[in-house]
Amino acid sequence: MSTRQFFVGGNWKLNPTSVGKAKELVEALNKAELDPNTEVVIAPPSLYLIPVRDAVSNKQITVSAQNAYYKESGAFTGEISSSQIKEAGIPYVILGHSERRTIFHETNEVVALKTRAALDAGLKVILCIGETLVQREGGETTKVCEGQLSAVVKQTKPEDWSNIVIAYEPVWAIGTGKVATTAQAQETHVDVRAYLSTAVSTTVASETRVIYGGSVNAGNAKDLAAQQDIDGFLVGGASLKPEFVDIINARK
Repeated sequence: MSTRQFFVGGNWKLNPTSVGKAKELVEALNKAELDPNTEVVIAPPSLYLIPVRDAVSNKQITVSAQNAYYKESGAFTGEISSSQIKEAGIPYVILGHSERRTIFHETNEVVALKTRAALDAGLKVILCIGETLVQREGGETTKVCEGQLSAVVKQTKPEDWSNIVIAYEPVWAIGTGKVATTAQAQETHVDVRAYLSTAVSTTVASETRVIYGGSVNAGNAKDLAAQQDIDGFLVGGASLKPEFVDIINARK
């Protein structure tokens, strides 16, 4: 089992539908008994970032934005800059999520620029990578993930990786109820570390936390968490349910 600190992120997407509901979810987490060896990060929609930040009282829980633009300022209506997120006291940002890549057509290069801007602003990055079902069935998983990582490697220095968490989230397993088998997830995480070892350094490959995202729930979390190279989860719909606490405590 990995000695790296376990990491569980909750991605709330377009839910909850009110500030009150968001605070209700946070209050439940504040009161929950959470594994002290797990870092917990919750990522509400941008409208709720500051109310959620203010509602968090458990020092084990921090807050993340779901996206940031790579320009610090300018005429980019609707975008939020990394410097604004940092100024608001939000320590993390999710970048490269599969929905940003597939629905909004963000390229590997754009995600890399966003990553560079976030790091320069002093944010920590949850960097998402992953393949589609067609790519998985075509045996291209490793190629796709390495391509997504390569763009970021070109924009970073080895010391930057202490502020990056990689989230492997196969597109075909997000919101579908499907989940990669423990063997599939572990295999891809090993491949990610092998690439980092060659492209950056063996230290970065060993110390970077690589988490799994893709229909994670209380039923499969323990088996996934037992894998040596799975350092946590990026949780979607289940993070809005009581079972999120069970996922956080998957290694207890």
